[in-house]
Amino acid sequence: MEHKLEAKKTYRFEYQETAKNHEHPKVLIALHGYGQLAKYFIRKFEVLNETYVVVCPEGPHRFYLKGSSGRVGASWMTKEAREMDIEDNMNWLDELLEHLKQRVQPSSISLLGFSQGAATAARWYQRNPSAFDQLILWATVFPPDLDTGTFPRENPMHFVLGSEDEYYQGEAAEGLKETYKTLGFEVHSFDGTHDIHGGVLSSILLT
Repeated sequence: MEHKLEAKKTYRFEYQETAKNHEHPKVLIALHGYGQLAKYFIRKFEVLNETYVVVCPEGPHRFYLKGSSGRVGASWMTKEAREMDIEDNMNWLDELLEHLKQRVQPSSISLLGFSQGAATAARWYQRNPSAFDQLILWATVFPPDLDTGTFPRENPMHFVLGSEDEYYQGEAAEGLKETYKTLGFEVHSFDGTHDIHGGVLSSILLT
């Protein structure tokens, strides 16, 4: 018989403070995809230097990408104990949000989720939409466990997908875009693969 026991856990996040306006700066919280680490993922946002404080939380489950040694990646959850991991993610991200509010007193907070991290971002946004000023979901399906009819729509929402994304091509890509349009997202495309595109990111955040 399965049992559960709550215990303290330490979580990691990367913090990049280069914004010129250090008093009440704009903040971007970016959640990485499957198999990535926050310390490398945060480099993708150097295009925002001197404009945003960038914060990249790391998924709590780290593992070897191949075999039992070598490069390490992280994930937000798997199908095993999924609901428990979702709740743990929400709780520690809420604590991170309060930490950031006290530390930098941001003028705005944008939330971005890439690939697997976008599902966690969408759930976090639904949990407390008033905490964020906009939502960006990048190269992912909309989480099937969320009710599309009650998903918050009061803030700007964006969906981004590359034309050569390895996971979404042809009819699958077009269907994905239509789904997000129906949900009220502004849809953006770029020539590229399953990755963050600095130009598109800048056009969303710096305009």
